[in-house]
Amino acid sequence: MLVIVAPGQGAQTPGFLTPWLEIPGLADRLSAWSEVVGLDLISYGTTADAEAIRDTAVAQPLLVAAGLAAAEALGVSLSPASGAGTAVPDLVAGHSVGELTAAVLAGVLTAEQALTLVRERGQAMAKAAAITETGMVAVLGGAEDEVLAAIERHGLTPANINGAGQIVAGGTLERLEEFKAEPPARARLIPLPVAGAFHTAHMAPAVDQLREAVASITPRDPSVPVLSNADGAVVAGGADFLARLVDQVANPVRWDACMATMAERGVTAMVELLPGGTLTGLARRALRGVTTVALKTPDDLGAAREVLK
Repeated sequence: MLVIVAPGQGAQTPGFLTPWLEIPGLADRLSAWSEVVGLDLISYGTTADAEAIRDTAVAQPLLVAAGLAAAEALGVSLSPASGAGTAVPDLVAGHSVGELTAAVLAGVLTAEQALTLVRERGQAMAKAAAITETGMVAVLGGAEDEVLAAIERHGLTPANINGAGQIVAGGTLERLEEFKAEPPARARLIPLPVAGAFHTAHMAPAVDQLREAVASITPRDPSVPVLSNADGAVVAGGADFLARLVDQVANPVRWDACMATMAERGVTAMVELLPGGTLTGLARRALRGVTTVALKTPDDLGAAREVLK
């Protein structure tokens, strides 16, 4: 039972696309997608610095495009209903903006539809983040009930409940500073390189904008089972998944619930698309015994293809 997963914002690092451009056709694909999103994806993925790709309006299209390009290089079809491609996963899921990548792999959206939406999503969330100075901090370790209580006590939101002892708190910078000064017992706090408090009420204006953007899209029902960040459920309808995807912008990501569903369905292997590492890291702690492969460079494709056989 194979699951393919797509990481979310914060996974990007300067130059992460550079070695992938050696794959025939990949640069042409990224150039075409650059036209769709109105950004030079190749430049941002190769020569831009960390601050440039931290920009929400840049990071989100870059991540979705990179994930889709890596999926194609792996042999996974971006049009699963067509039967093209050599690898078919049993399940797909994406973390936060990675849900758009998963929507393409599941056949809910075309690559062009997903890239159009991620352009709108990134811009809308960047605008919402500019209204108030907000941020996010990862909380590693500590007792989950104590961590959640501390987050609530400081007026923050558990924006990502990732499982494996990791919860991400989001809110105003002032409240985050107070939280860092009084952390939960036995927990380590790490500020995240994001530009706002995503998946909190601070993103409500972005939800309204994104809802308008999806009004003209007719999604297809998934041809590959796809999980929702809202509750880890397998979503059967394309319209339902698209509505959940929009609402998720201002609601917590329950990656712990997604991994629980993977365990219930008997997942034995996980491949994380580019830029991989974050989700496979969580899986190694929460899904013991599951084979994991993270795509970081083209050298990882061989191991991933072995898993896909």
